[in-house]
Amino acid sequence: MSDNIPFEIQEIIMNKLPVEPLIRFRTVCKAWKSLIDSSDFIRNHITQQNQQHLLVGYHEALHLPLKYVSIPDDDTATFPHHKVPVTIPQLVVNSINHHPYYTRIDSSHGLLCLFGTNNKAVIWNPSIRKAVDVVLPHMVDDGIHENVLGFGVCPETIDPKIIKIGTNMKDLIPWQVEVFTLSARVWRSAYSGNLLSKSVRFSGNQVVVGGVVYFIVSDRVDGRDGCGNLIISFDLTSEEFGEVKLPDSLTYTRCNLSMRKLRESLVVIEDCLEELGPEEVGRGYYKRVYHIWRMEDGVSKLFEKLFSIDYSPDGSDVDIRGFRKTGEALLEWLVPPDFDSTLAAYEPYSKAITTLGINGSFISVYSFQETLLLL
Repeated sequence: MSDNIPFEIQEIIMNKLPVEPLIRFRTVCKAWKSLIDSSDFIRNHITQQNQQHLLVGYHEALHLPLKYVSIPDDDTATFPHHKVPVTIPQLVVNSINHHPYYTRIDSSHGLLCLFGTNNKAVIWNPSIRKAVDVVLPHMVDDGIHENVLGFGVCPETIDPKIIKIGTNMKDLIPWQVEVFTLSARVWRSAYSGNLLSKSVRFSGNQVVVGGVVYFIVSDRVDGRDGCGNLIISFDLTSEEFGEVKLPDSLTYTRCNLSMRKLRESLVVIEDCLEELGPEEVGRGYYKRVYHIWRMEDGVSKLFEKLFSIDYSPDGSDVDIRGFRKTGEALLEWLVPPDFDSTLAAYEPYSKAITTLGINGSFISVYSFQETLLLL
């Protein structure tokens, strides 16, 4: 940029640029590098990025390495044809290859957190091809101790946090909560002292929405005998736990529950086996049906049923991997007769299915916006 343009105007212009040119601009001069690397610029840059991307991971064949591609999640005719291969840092490659039973915890503010069986987590920014690893303390796997991990970026400090929740199942001691912040690189107790009930049992995945991490758990609900489903929340700023009660139909459902993020809303997915129809009642024939529920404005028990995905018994099977910003569900579709997996988009109103040209196994999908975090 010309020296005649005030530096403050240069900053405003650069704040609106995507990550790739900013990485190049860091080599232009010391002033630009200092600006782009500053925490204030990184924080402001996040708020200026409106383009959502889909980060899709998959194995093209069972024994081939994991691949990732990034797809701009826009409404243009180019979707989903503009697929950009994502370079995987060696730290992530090592974690995946050496520990095949790794799990993806979640994504937040353009960062993806992975956990392997080596008691380490990896925080990865695919936009800048950088990753850092974090040693997880006291990860005992002996059938007595239980550990649950959460991940998210604090919206106030833009500091990535890993939450470790652990207990001794034999002694039924209260859940112990430790928090790791990347800026300090140390584990500590959570700010808040409100502890989870000893009877809570984690039963599903986590989702982070609006600076809050949500977990599906089972616990005694409303004083009734037996257990029901509810959602535990963890505020990444105050580090306090809260409860989100589900509608009775979800609290006491016999179906499996999981969660995803749809735009900036929490979605609960009810995964059911239902009898095919009146003529098949009692004959033991079932179909798989997903019911999609969205939480309204973070209010307990206020959930709206958006739609259902009802598949005919043609031998195919699907798993919901995420959602587009348009509201379409992204499905891993196992197609007979070979049951090869393909990624497809399901439009809930027309019920049309569009394959996205990604075939493989162990497909994962995360929505993200580009960020400079981890620079």
